[in-house]
Amino acid sequence: MNINNKMNNKINNKIINNEILDTIKKYTYKPEAFAYGEEHFWDDPHISKQMLEAHLSQQHDAASRRISTIDQTVDHLIKAGLLKPGMKLLDLGCGPGLYAKRFAEAGLEVVGLDISQNSIEYAKAAASKANMSIDYKCMNFFDMDFNNQFDAVIQVYGELCTFSDVSLNKLLQSIRKALKKDGKFIFDVSTRNLRKKEKNRNNWYYSFGGFWRPKDHLVLEMGFDYPEQDLWLDQYIVVDESGISVYRNWFHDYSLETITEVLNKNGFEVNEVWNDLTGSEYNEGGDWIAIAASLGT
Repeated sequence: MNINNKMNNKINNKIINNEILDTIKKYTYKPEAFAYGEEHFWDDPHISKQMLEAHLSQQHDAASRRISTIDQTVDHLIKAGLLKPGMKLLDLGCGPGLYAKRFAEAGLEVVGLDISQNSIEYAKAAASKANMSIDYKCMNFFDMDFNNQFDAVIQVYGELCTFSDVSLNKLLQSIRKALKKDGKFIFDVSTRNLRKKEKNRNNWYYSFGGFWRPKDHLVLEMGFDYPEQDLWLDQYIVVDESGISVYRNWFHDYSLETITEVLNKNGFEVNEVWNDLTGSEYNEGGDWIAIAASLGT
């Protein structure tokens, strides 16, 4: 290699290093609420497969709750009379169909929506193998347009917390439109108490292949707290041979008072409240709030 080539390589490497540092520096500043990263989990073939594995894992509750908790949830909602055989149920963010399958087994007619193609394909295959009729659709549920079709809509594991106020209001209006006159909306949201336990993440690690990438990569985890808004952000900067990607997970926590206010604003009335969807008695100060709501008069 001649001197000119060596000099050019040094210059190019310096430019690349500066670009990496400038990009990382930009993302170390606290962003505006619900400013999203450049990438989405479900758009990446590798990450979407890892997410499916996380949904199915019985070692943690990172993506879906464990099967024992799912069974308790389904059992509670059936025994409480909120969901009954013959009802038509819309499962929003159904993932690989862990709840939908059990509700179908209990005699409900189930439609499941999820944005992940991998999860929907798994759910369809599982339903086919069990000779069950469940209508799974791969779609963003913000694009749904049902009209007075469902006896109940369910959304499990706090996905409502990941939306801005504007987006949540839009979704609640679509849910309201999808429900029949006497329909129920059943869901759970996280509270600030859960956030205080989990705390913000500020960490980095080098991986030879894992959740984010199949090969070598560096992960910078950062957490940002917005206590005045009951909001917090988990941010992941992933650096590999192809460059830098930024992923952001936003979480808006609620109290019973604030989630009730949002529901009332969108034409819902709170009927029943628990500390979780397994039916635990509601006590202020829990990590979760689970609610069954109906259309207001």
